[in-house]
Amino acid sequence: MSWADDAPQLTPDVSERDHSAGEPDAPVTLVEYGDYECPHCGMAYPIVKSIQRRLGKKLRFVFRNFPLAESHPHARHAAECAEAAADQGKFWEMHDALFENQDRLEDEELVALARRLRLDAQGIARALEEGTYAARVRADFRSGVRSGVNGTPTFFINGQRYDGAWPDEDAFVRVLDRVAKEAAAGGTHR
Repeated sequence: MSWADDAPQLTPDVSERDHSAGEPDAPVTLVEYGDYECPHCGMAYPIVKSIQRRLGKKLRFVFRNFPLAESHPHARHAAECAEAAADQGKFWEMHDALFENQDRLEDEELVALARRLRLDAQGIARALEEGTYAARVRADFRSGVRSGVNGTPTFFINGQRYDGAWPDEDAFVRVLDRVAKEAAAGGTHR
């Protein structure tokens, strides 16, 4: 895949504030702007999990919230629930549970997921009611807007938007492998 000079850039860059799985110095960083209620993100979820297994230490995966609340009325609270779980050390467990239960994202069901994950479910219920994590979710959303995100899922590879065929897992892996090889050869994209 060649990177166009005018390809949208990730803004801001990945930092410690992000939810990241994989080695920080991995040659490839894949960022997804996603919505927990979006059916396309639900389709992407197992593909990303498989890509993580296939690429192993060559990949760092970052998830940023981009709830499309007008289309998906439960997406914002689902994102806030994931952020509340992050404060209890279980972001990725909640992230997975939300995608695996995408058709059950009412507040009561989010609290039940928290309980199943052995989180402080009452604390999460209170955080949802009070909007404790709304600013964090809005910050992710605004960063997506600045990065040119207008739908979900939107992927960035090493800081540049990837507009290729992500549903074709093998093609996606080939692109990521190529980027990893270029990075190892000193030709990182960013």
